[in-house]
Amino acid sequence: MKSEISIHIVEKAKEFGASLAGIAKLEEVKNSPSHMIYEKLDEYKTVGNIRRGETNPWNVVWPENAQSVIVIAVVHPKEELELDWWRDGYTGGTHGNRILMSINDKLATWLEVEKGIKSTQVSYHIEHGGIFLKDAAVMAGLGCIGKNNMLVTPDYGPRVRLRALLTDVILEATGPVDFDPCKECDMPCQKVCPQKAFETKIYSEKQFGLSLLPARTGIYSRQLCNVQMERDDKKGEKIVVEGQVEHGKLVKYCRRCEMVCPVGK
Repeated sequence: MKSEISIHIVEKAKEFGASLAGIAKLEEVKNSPSHMIYEKLDEYKTVGNIRRGETNPWNVVWPENAQSVIVIAVVHPKEELELDWWRDGYTGGTHGNRILMSINDKLATWLEVEKGIKSTQVSYHIEHGGIFLKDAAVMAGLGCIGKNNMLVTPDYGPRVRLRALLTDVILEATGPVDFDPCKECDMPCQKVCPQKAFETKIYSEKQFGLSLLPARTGIYSRQLCNVQMERDDKKGEKIVVEGQVEHGKLVKYCRRCEMVCPVGK
């Protein structure tokens, strides 16, 4: 039975604009697959950390007082692709991320004022002091990690974006849940990838001591995915950024594996 406070937090997050929300225990998130594997991976550069500059690129920094993780999600439907378009010089990078940041701001204020719970907002990127949000979302009951290596939710499939708050109190977890739409799927997500990022097994159970690997079986290559992101970045359109002399750039990153997924509305 979920505690009353956990239920209230989830309801309030949705009231502030979240499509989904859930809570996970921090210790379970720390022991989730991505956090366990990450420390054993070779260092790598991606569009995300090159663009922003590395602050603490290879270590997760957990605040000493952190006890639980509140995860929120906002749907990015096919009809609103612009939510995910990256804009240089735009706070949050994308409009969808600005929505998430606003919800987190409101939720953090409400938690402290109404419940006496202090919280810490964490970055989206692990390279910048963040956490693996997909794993946290699974532990919070929002969905499962699919064969596309993305969070897949019952209502929206993989078409969601995530943010999180770390709280200084232990909250009752709202997950995980028994949900797996990928068992009988013929994996159109893996077939549609322009860089063939799902064709070769690059992680093994023996190597990492885990049965849950990227894209479930260890075949997902973040490096190949990044090749496509770099190509998309180079094709970015020049845009005017309010208050700046120099032009910014609008980038429409590949979302083929996400959009072809049959799960969700």
